[in-house]
Amino acid sequence: MIRTCIIGAGPAGLSAARALRRWGLPYDQYERHTDVGGIWDLDNPGTPMYESAHFISSRKTSGFFDFPMPESFPDYPSNRQILRYTRDFAASYGLRESIRFGTGVDRVDQNANGYRVTLDDGTTHDYGAVICATGVTWAPRQPTYDGAFAGEVRHAVTYRDPAEFRGKRVLVVGLGNSGADIACDAAATADAAFVSVRRGYHVIPKHIFGIPTDEFAETGPQLPLRIERPVFQALLRVLQGDLTRLGLPKPDHRLFETHPLLNSQLVHHLQHGDVRVKADVERLDGDKVRFVDGTTEEIDLVLCATGYDWAAPYAEHLFSWDQGRPQLYLNTFSREHPNLIGLGYLETNSSAYTLFDHVSNVVAQHLRDQAQRPARARAFARMIATDDTPLTGGITFVDSARHRSYVDATAYRKHLARVRREMGWADLVPGTYDAVRG
Repeated sequence: MIRTCIIGAGPAGLSAARALRRWGLPYDQYERHTDVGGIWDLDNPGTPMYESAHFISSRKTSGFFDFPMPESFPDYPSNRQILRYTRDFAASYGLRESIRFGTGVDRVDQNANGYRVTLDDGTTHDYGAVICATGVTWAPRQPTYDGAFAGEVRHAVTYRDPAEFRGKRVLVVGLGNSGADIACDAAATADAAFVSVRRGYHVIPKHIFGIPTDEFAETGPQLPLRIERPVFQALLRVLQGDLTRLGLPKPDHRLFETHPLLNSQLVHHLQHGDVRVKADVERLDGDKVRFVDGTTEEIDLVLCATGYDWAAPYAEHLFSWDQGRPQLYLNTFSREHPNLIGLGYLETNSSAYTLFDHVSNVVAQHLRDQAQRPARARAFARMIATDDTPLTGGITFVDSARHRSYVDATAYRKHLARVRREMGWADLVPGTYDAVRG
C-alpha cells in the first residue's frame, strides 16, 4: 500500500488525512506550526488573518462534509470560531495523533520509489505520494511605488487590529474581500480612511431578505446562467441602487466573472462618508499619495491588500506554472508527476471545505486503487493526462492571474461526480466517516 506524505495541517490537510484514514491508507503528516488550523490561527507566524476577520461563506453552506458547524455559531462565524471548529474536527476524527508538529518540509524530490521528502531537521523520508496542503496565502504580493514617502507602507499580512489605525490617515490599496474588511476597520477607527481601486466591483450583501446570500442562492431555484445573471443583477440594483454614486467605478465585467466581493458594511461606510474611494496610486510624494486621476491625499499609512502569490517552495520545481498558478487536473493532480497532489489550489465562488472533502475522497480512492485495482488506477492516470473539460460553468472569468485557475463550484462538483461514476468510486454520503471518528 502506498504511504503518503501530507504537508500542512490546515483545513485541506485535515480533509486529506480523514480521507486516507477512512480508506485505510498509511500516511505521515507534517505541520511547521505547533497546532492545527492553518491561517485561522492568529498565532501562526505569517498568517494573513486579522482580529475582525469572519468566514466569507455562511455557516450552513460551509464546513467539512458530515461535520456541520455548531448551531450556536452566527451566520458568518469569526476567525476564532472557525479555528475552534477546525480543531474540534481534528479531535473528533483522531487526526492530531498522526501529525508531527513543529516540523517543516524543506524540499520534495522525485526518486525511484516516488518522492524523497527532506524535513527542516535534515532527515529524509521516502513516500509513494505527496499531498501539498500548505495553502495559498503565505507569500504576500507587495507592490512598489515611485517616489519617496514620509509615512509607512506595508502589506495587509502585517495587519492584526483596528487599533493600529487610531490617529492615522489610512489608505487601503485593493478591494478584494480582505481589502474591503480592512477598509471598514479603518472607516470606524482611523482619522480618515480611503480605499484605492483599479476596477469596479459587484458588491454582494451578506444577506438577502435576511438569509445568508450563499444559502439563498443554493436553496432557491437553480436557473441557467443566462437567466440567473440578470435576475441577480436586478435584485442587487433594487437592494443597493447604483454604487457609482458612492464613488465606486462601474464594473468592467459582468456579474459572476470575478471572485465575489461579499460585504455589507462597505456600502454603509461609503454612504456615511466614513471611507472614500480613490483611483489607482500613481506615486508617493512626501506625506502625500498622488493618484492617477490627479488628486492627492495626505496619508500616514498605506496598507496594501494586494493579495498573495501562490507558492509551494518545497516542491515549486515539480509543478508547471502559468501566471503564478500550478497547472493541475481538477486543480489537484499533477499531469507530469504521478501522485504529486495539490489540495487547496482551488479558487471558487463557493465554500471550499466540502469541496476539499469530495476531492480528498477521490484522491484516497485513486491511491488505494494503485495497490488493489491497478487497471483502474491506470485508467484514471490517462484521464489526468488528457481530460481538459472546462470547469467554468460557462462563465468567462476576467483575464487575470487570480482567475487563471478559477472554477465554478457547481460545474466543478458536477464534473467530479462524473469522474467518480466513470471510475466506479464511492461518493460521500452521511455516515461515511463514522467508522474513523475518534
